[in-house]
Amino acid sequence: MRPHLALIEDDPDFALMCRSYLERAGFTVTWAMDARAGKAALYEGGVDLAVLDLGLPDGSGLELLRALRSTSRLPVIVVSGRGAEADRVAGLEIGADDYLVKPFSQRELVARIHAVLRRSQPPEMPSVLQVGALRIDSAARRASIDGVQLMLRPKEYALLEMLAAAPGRVFSAEQLLERIWGTSWQQAATVVEHVYRLRGKLAGLPAPAPRITTVRGYGYRLDP
Repeated sequence: MRPHLALIEDDPDFALMCRSYLERAGFTVTWAMDARAGKAALYEGGVDLAVLDLGLPDGSGLELLRALRSTSRLPVIVVSGRGAEADRVAGLEIGADDYLVKPFSQRELVARIHAVLRRSQPPEMPSVLQVGALRIDSAARRASIDGVQLMLRPKEYALLEMLAAAPGRVFSAEQLLERIWGTSWQQAATVVEHVYRLRGKLAGLPAPAPRITTVRGYGYRLDP
């Protein structure tokens, strides 16, 4: 699958040049000309990385980055004509994963994108997870309790797999939304609903199953 980039840049000539080069390099690119359109593109989800200019006509790119970081760890590369150390430090401290000063080569931009995407990838999931009586076959996308297969919807399976990969670890609703739904802009009620349905399916089996525990104020964990 082609990685999906959000290019948030107000200079049309520069943006068109970047988009053309990035698409030839194997990316899908959504171009937004200002902060409002950029935020909308990120709200839609499915974006793997944002390339964000700081000088936007309807607000500061740093403010957009700050708002994004309050809910998401989506990788962001800041691009800007501001090359002063204070500007670079501000961008990185707010949460940018990289900072490129204009002008730069398109080849360097592609290399930086690949490097940030590699760093942001979660650890590879083991082919088989075992938590008590729960067995998850990641290759077959199948979960079972003592050999009885669980009939799960795709998001229910993904939720159970993520919790089972680190039993006892608490995951926040934002972390679950970002990893499973590809965005944390959605309401936490989405996670609550899926946890409720998943608990019902685990409780409906004759064999003892691991339980999903709510840690009030923090999130959810899977207990054997």
